[in-house]
Amino acid sequence: MARFTRLEVYQAMIESGLVPLFYHPDVEVGKQVMEAGAAGGTQVLEFTNRADMAYDVFKQLSLYAIETRSPLILGVGSVVDAPTAAMYIGAGANFIVSPLLNPEVARLCNRHKVPYLPGCATPSEISQAEELGAEIIKIFPGNTVGGPDFVKAILGPCPWTSLMPSGGVDVNEENIRGWIEAGACCLGMGSKLISKSLVASGDYQGIANNITQVLAWIAAARK
Repeated sequence: MARFTRLEVYQAMIESGLVPLFYHPDVEVGKQVMEAGAAGGTQVLEFTNRADMAYDVFKQLSLYAIETRSPLILGVGSVVDAPTAAMYIGAGANFIVSPLLNPEVARLCNRHKVPYLPGCATPSEISQAEELGAEIIKIFPGNTVGGPDFVKAILGPCPWTSLMPSGGVDVNEENIRGWIEAGACCLGMGSKLISKSLVASGDYQGIANNITQVLAWIAAARK
C-alpha cells in the first residue's frame, strides 16, 4: 500500500518540479541513491522497471523507505501493463510512470488512488490520458516530439494540462529554463542527472549536488 496519498504525490511533483529516475540491480546502491536524492532536496524518486529482478530490488527499497521513515516518495517507471503495475502497487509504489498510455493501467491506478503518469506524444493521446484520470502527463520522448516548443504549443489551446517532459532534459540551466518557461509543471530526469559514472564511482555527494543544482535552476526559471 502506498505511504502517500495521490494528492500528496502530485503536490510534491509540482512543488519541486523534478522527478529523478534511476535503476540499479544492487539494493545497497539503490539505498545510497535514495539517501543522495533526499540529501539533494528531491521529494520524489522513480525506480525504473528495467530488468528481470527489478521488482525484487524495488520491494527491498520500499521496505527500507518505510523502516527509515524516509521523506522520499518512491514510485516506479517503465511500467507498460496492468499486472506489472498491480505488483508494484502491492509492494508500496506511490506512483506509476509509463512510456506509453494504457487504459487498463489507468483504471487500476485510479482504483487504488495511485497517480499514473502515462507517456504521450500527441494531443489526442494527452486528451485520452486526461479522460482516463491522469493529472500529470509524461511527454516522451521529450526532445524527439518537439522539445519545449511542443509543450508550449499544447498548452496554448489546453492551458489546464500538466506536462512532465522526460527524455532529452539536460543538466544545464539553459535547457531547464527552456522547459519550465514553456510551461512544463515538472521534469523527469534520468541518467543525465544520476549518471552511471557517478554511481559507479560511488560519488553520491555528486548526485546530491546535481539534484540540488537542478532544483535551484527550476526555482529560478519559475520566477
